Amino acid sequence: VVFSQDVDEIIVQARIEGNDTIIMMDLPEYCVTSRMPRKLKTKFRKHSKLEYNVKKAYPYAKLAGLKLNEYEVLLKNASSDQERRKLMKRAEQELKDEFEDDIRKLTFKQGLILIKLVDRETGDSSYELIQELRGKFTAFFWQTFARLFGYNLKTEYDPEGADREIEEIVVMIENGQL
Repeated sequence: VVFSQDVDEIIVQARIEGNDTIIMMDLPEYCVTSRMPRKLKTKFRKHSKLEYNVKKAYPYAKLAGLKLNEYEVLLKNASSDQERRKLMKRAEQELKDEFEDDIRKLTFKQGLILIKLVDRETGDSSYELIQELRGKFTAFFWQTFARLFGYNLKTEYDPEGADREIEEIVVMIENGQL
């Protein structure tokens, strides 16, 4: 006897939940390969580069926030302007000795990110910090010098807008995900 359709029987396990029958079966592994669309590839590369740059700049910004808090306590306890100036000179020299070489090695983009992250960590732009700690003339000088190289010390951090991606990366670093 020959039938027009041969039917192979497959016995599978099933679970009944309410009025539904759910088939439980192991499927063979299947590998899907596809080329990433060019736009997505470019976006991925940009994000990876931003992630790398934030990882490089973030420790210095974090340290800037800690050092600023430390120096603010010392400056509040200073008895005179002369003592304040001495403390600031000493603090500036300590920072230069410890970090000048590392900061000079940062790329242009990492420098821009550092300026934004310093604002994030301290609540003040780099310009405002210099103005507060060293005076208006010094702040003006450094702002002019920074502008010659394409930086703006008055740049403020905007975690909801332009700096949303940076904020996401920083949160991931803080949570130990990166």
